[in-house]
Amino acid sequence: MALPRPSSRSRRRGPNANGTRIWTWLMLPGTLWMTGFLIASLVLVGVLAVGTTDELGNPRFGFSLAGIRALADPAYTEVMARSLGYALLTCLISLLIAYPVAYTIALYGGRYKHALIAAIVVPFFANYLVRMYGWSVVLSDDGPVLRTLRAVGIADGGTKILNSGLGVVAGLVYGFVVFMIIPLYAALERLDVSLIEAGRDLYGGPIRTFFFVTLPATRQGAAAGLVLVFLPAMGDFVSAQLMGGPDQIMIGNLIQDKFFQGQNWPLGSALTMLLMLVLLIGMLGYLRRTRKDEAEARG
Repeated sequence: MALPRPSSRSRRRGPNANGTRIWTWLMLPGTLWMTGFLIASLVLVGVLAVGTTDELGNPRFGFSLAGIRALADPAYTEVMARSLGYALLTCLISLLIAYPVAYTIALYGGRYKHALIAAIVVPFFANYLVRMYGWSVVLSDDGPVLRTLRAVGIADGGTKILNSGLGVVAGLVYGFVVFMIIPLYAALERLDVSLIEAGRDLYGGPIRTFFFVTLPATRQGAAAGLVLVFLPAMGDFVSAQLMGGPDQIMIGNLIQDKFFQGQNWPLGSALTMLLMLVLLIGMLGYLRRTRKDEAEARG
């Protein structure tokens, strides 16, 4: 006589279900705390975006679309386009740097792979501002990078990295490239090496194998890395402030200026909402791509 199989609901009520329930309750206070403050800050910024200022520049609650209409000013749209361009270029350069690093560590690191990842990640535990100051010294006119380039004849006395768009992008890449390496390393470590070996037999070379086997198999890790780099790079203001000039400011610098120096909180709030809208579009695009990849994997 066959015994009845326990239902899925009965299986969920076992020890694993109890453990999951405990962790859910433990996560609840922190989740509510963070969600509450996030929603409250978003509401406050949204209300201030349609507010006004008094004669002294102090913010006042009200209803005015002056701050939102100011977003159409060519000066602000130029800064927004520059920020978007710098962030996208940072993502591309970070991807080109991170793939060889993550690939080498994941497939050839052996027993030292965890130590190599730690060697990359641990320096980024230092304060971001301190690291940017150090990077600005390295890229200065008398720094080791330009001295080396001048010694080999690639640069001359008039070549500069700081106070240029190149300096800003270099700072952004240095600050956030680790966020690209980690998800790529995780994706490559899960990759079955036999697929690469089979790809080399079928496609006849490492480059074609990379584009036809490795890249499609790790595209979710690459997508995660692109999002993790794009989001902070888009709103960063330290790199532009330390390594850029007046013509390289980003939207983060504008927001900082409107809140702390320009005393125009409604415009600063409107710029913040615009920045968050761009970041939300990027996040939704990533989630949509992820859901599509998961559906294709199941189908």
